[in-house]
Amino acid sequence: MSRFTRRRVLKGSAGLAAAGALASQGLLRPAYAQDMSFTPEDGAELRILRWSRFVQGDEDLFLENVQKFTDATGVAVRVDNESWEDVRPKAAVAANVGSGPDIIFGWYDDPHQYPDKLVDLTDLCDYLGGKYGGWFDAALRYGQRDGRWIGMPWGAAGNCLVYRRSWMEEAGFSDGIPGDTEGFLEACRALNGIGHPPGFALGNAVGDGNTWTHWLLWSHGGSMVDENNNVIINSPETIAALTYARQLYETFIPGTVSWLDANNNRAFLADEIGLTANGISVFYAAKNHEDPAIREIADDIEHANMPIGPVGQPSELHLFTQAMVFNYTNYPNACKEFLRFIMEREQYEPWQAASEGYVTHPLAAYDENPIWTADSRNTPYRDCVRRMLYNGYQGNLGYSSAAAMADYIVVNMVAEAASGAKSPEDAAADAERRAQRYYRV
Repeated sequence: MSRFTRRRVLKGSAGLAAAGALASQGLLRPAYAQDMSFTPEDGAELRILRWSRFVQGDEDLFLENVQKFTDATGVAVRVDNESWEDVRPKAAVAANVGSGPDIIFGWYDDPHQYPDKLVDLTDLCDYLGGKYGGWFDAALRYGQRDGRWIGMPWGAAGNCLVYRRSWMEEAGFSDGIPGDTEGFLEACRALNGIGHPPGFALGNAVGDGNTWTHWLLWSHGGSMVDENNNVIINSPETIAALTYARQLYETFIPGTVSWLDANNNRAFLADEIGLTANGISVFYAAKNHEDPAIREIADDIEHANMPIGPVGQPSELHLFTQAMVFNYTNYPNACKEFLRFIMEREQYEPWQAASEGYVTHPLAAYDENPIWTADSRNTPYRDCVRRMLYNGYQGNLGYSSAAAMADYIVVNMVAEAASGAKSPEDAAADAERRAQRYYRV
């Protein structure tokens, strides 16, 4: 049985870094030297479904770009929003019944559940990759299947450490969060000791729950499956990760087992916790809040990338989102033209800036967006897609990986072991049984 070893992580991370370097130099480009566009069908009108915003600037600029597209093409666009948890089932229903929105912005590897129901976006994505420095490795993984693009990567809501600078200094860490897992645990213990505990979501949270628990598993060398999709989650590496999770949990504020994506935002801004893992939305909300007391919190917020564990390399997961065009649409060219339009620099960079970098780009050229250096606290989010792995690592993306993620197997395993509801061994064994329902040989 293949195992998720430190050597394999180093090899994969080195390849990712090399690919990113080549992409940023413009060396991984298909033969698209000139701009291109797609001519919308006569009478085209589009219906788009996307996830509800956490940052107001995201929604404002997205809708502004929608209007710009309509003004330029005459194509009317209707935009509907759904909660994060509801997008995946809505997309699955649309795929199964053959009707619904023309474009859906979904999560993670959703397109790999129904690739035969989606419009081929290879021409669009090859053009974008060629023009904007190449796609990062995770974007290639999520967007492609069997040599064609079945989704257009839009980016990822990056998940970094969010903490109060003054409280970290008071706890004895004047240089900020340590960059390794052992030092990170000590910082969490110190924060709890001065009455400002950490708090990380352990409920079925699409974003915050999935992202940090997968980081925890991978950082210790654990993995749900190997390269051949054999379930290997019940391993010594996983047990080590769960033992560490139990130690971390002892420093948490009570109640995190039931936390969803909004809970840690509220707790942080209410001064109930001093550290969490979240998108840049906490910082954004604090800076733009009507209450002066909360605006003062923004001055004390710092961010950092997730610590490096025993594997010795970044092992992060971020809330990846990509656009799917369903083949029941009557207007495939209009769909492609809309997606091309919103990904061009003139629209994409202002959208990123308006949302304070809430969505990290999948294309290397957008590293240059000034938003990432306008405030040093934005910079850790710039590198999230470059640093990330993918759900279902190390296996292939498809129904199994998507279904296992939708069933919150990793989140539940970590929550059970961390809270003491099960021993690490029992939690890992239960996760193994659940994973085998989806990964059938």
